[in-house]
Amino acid sequence: MAINNNNYNEPEVIKAVAVALDDFYKILIAKLGKLNIKAVMRRKNPYLFRAKAMKGASQIVDALLTAFVSSSEETIFGNVFFEPIATAAAQGQKALAEGVDVMVERDNTVYAIAVKSGTSVFNSSSKKKQEQNFAAAQKLAQQAKKRFVPIVGYGYGKKNPPKSGRPKFYEELAGQAFWAELTGDEDFYLKLVRFMEALPEKYVEEFDSAYQKAANKLVREFTLEFCREDGSIYWEKLVKFNSGV
Repeated sequence: MAINNNNYNEPEVIKAVAVALDDFYKILIAKLGKLNIKAVMRRKNPYLFRAKAMKGASQIVDALLTAFVSSSEETIFGNVFFEPIATAAAQGQKALAEGVDVMVERDNTVYAIAVKSGTSVFNSSSKKKQEQNFAAAQKLAQQAKKRFVPIVGYGYGKKNPPKSGRPKFYEELAGQAFWAELTGDEDFYLKLVRFMEALPEKYVEEFDSAYQKAANKLVREFTLEFCREDGSIYWEKLVKFNSGV
């Protein structure tokens, strides 16, 4: 039996999707606007850029921005998208317990849901912490004399059951299985992408503009800081900045 048996509120889910997309682009664009070349270059490998025979500031900046957007967008999207949509889909509430994102009460049962993005988020330490968080939430449910069902839900991907080892007392569901558990609708995971409709397209121009401004700014800063008068990259200065005492 699913948490919701085909009774989810579709308009509320669509509203949550719109808010999540707006938050995603606002945060990503704001991060682009705050970039500066020194902060970025402190975390990058200058030897790799030299090994790839990069000769221009624009080449390096393009590589920096591509890597920045690639790493940032997954993190930001995971933080702002799946949790509010899971809350709306399950008609639940934001949980107050640590390590639990959504709480849903149905009849005499409390569902404690930890919402994750992809299926590779846990290491041994974070798994143990998640178990501890569920155990603490379980005690609260027991005090209220309610059945407790802990779930780790992954917004996308597939999760196979563990082959061996100590069985978990919480369930792990990913992709179609997770969204079907929340809504009772086996096709909800497909509908979720349809609910975006044309919303992403309205942010394209603003994102492209922010990206180009960031590129221009970083090229200018890189040229002033790490290029010689003739325009060539001053590799020794760049390496010294990055790695020197």
